Amino acid sequence: MIIGVPKEIKNNEFRVGMTPGGAREFVEYGHTVVVEKSAGDGSSFTDSEYAAAGAKLVDTADEVFATAEMIVKVKEPQAAEIARLRPGQILYTYLHLAPDLAQTQGLIKSGAVCIAYETVELPNRSLPLLAPMSEVAGRMASQVGAAYLQKPNGGRGVLMGGVPGTYPAKVVVLGGGVVGTNAAYVAMGMGADVTIMDVNLDRLRYLDDIWGNRIRTIYSSKHNVEEAVYAADLVIGAVLLPGAKTPYLITKDMLPGMKTGSVVVDVSVDQGGCIETTHATTHADPIYFVDGVLHYGVANMPGAVPNTSTLALTNATLRYGLAIANKGWKQAVVDDGALAKGVNVLDGKITYKPVADAHGMNYTALEKLL
Repeated sequence: MIIGVPKEIKNNEFRVGMTPGGAREFVEYGHTVVVEKSAGDGSSFTDSEYAAAGAKLVDTADEVFATAEMIVKVKEPQAAEIARLRPGQILYTYLHLAPDLAQTQGLIKSGAVCIAYETVELPNRSLPLLAPMSEVAGRMASQVGAAYLQKPNGGRGVLMGGVPGTYPAKVVVLGGGVVGTNAAYVAMGMGADVTIMDVNLDRLRYLDDIWGNRIRTIYSSKHNVEEAVYAADLVIGAVLLPGAKTPYLITKDMLPGMKTGSVVVDVSVDQGGCIETTHATTHADPIYFVDGVLHYGVANMPGAVPNTSTLALTNATLRYGLAIANKGWKQAVVDDGALAKGVNVLDGKITYKPVADAHGMNYTALEKLL
């Protein structure tokens, strides 16, 4: 199979879909890897490293898309990239379609086989291709929040760990999954007063078992969320419903009750956000204020640490990508139910029900198309 790796074109996206090491694995299996020149520069991977791995370098994205049978990316395709897709071509990347009607319509029209990293789901409900970026984003959320709590950056001037004789920052993490656990881990390491909220009592018991009295675990009812958020200096939104739009846990009418200069970092913004007043921002223009509360809504947070992120992502995606290339996508999804759940759009039809539901569009079971 011919695998294409174009340069990412989303605003301030420095990651790349595959490391040189990943390219070498495909080549070792007899596949051809076509990489757009300078695609890896932002992640500190040079063209010469890709060439040494056996990849073929081409000058433009047009050449990558025209040549490749499978496109391997990081972020959802932008309009210019969707226009390059062709029927039957495989797109293997993050899609986050539930809050993005325009992209959904574009992929339906393309006729491509669209496999979303974020909905590949194992029997235990874990998300192996989302997990590495969730780990990165969760850890970054506490770092970012700590920076924006500083007064020159717009925050209320609170040090995460405080100093002897003062209170540490109160950090509330909404969601105890991969993002929330990693956010809490870093915030706790910085000395903050950390509360994790979730509706899954078994998850809260697990977190309590591993961290004990170093954190608080609170059930995520509306009353409890309000109490916690009003007392918080930093709120990290880490809620996820796989492939679906995220529900709002903090509504607009709650903001006046929050501290002036408090910070919200909504990591779930790429699925619509769990804070009603958040919208997607970029690394170039990351923040805005609503009712005196600083909002950070960058939708590709791991793009700020692209070397780490690309290495972690390739570690996770390579296994499934090789299965697609070695067997063909049809046999790969028949053999692996987890990968089958990643197929969001096929032959102009939506094959992932939460996406169809989010847009009020028709859903077609993948089995019918296979």
